[in-house]
Amino acid sequence: MCRNIRTLHNFEPAATNDEVQAAALQYVRKVSGSTKPSKANEEAFNNAVAEIAHITGHLLEDLVTNAPPKDREIEAAKAKERAAKRYATAG
Repeated sequence: MCRNIRTLHNFEPAATNDEVQAAALQYVRKVSGSTKPSKANEEAFNNAVAEIAHITGHLLEDLVTNAPPKDREIEAAKAKERAAKRYATAG
């Protein structure tokens, strides 16, 4: 999976429309192999982003869990710690 796509389920507060849109955009970029489509493909690209964002919104609304909601700040700190370990240089 694309590293730029973040988990959006089970956060308090819930994922925003901007977060869902950003995830959809990253997905379409990855699948299409293009960060900026040509004029000929722009409409198809934008339609795909809109449809995926729409379906993702429904998915997030329909998912259920018994787990307590995750805290964004704690999850961000964990991600920074993982990145620091991943990109640490031998000193």
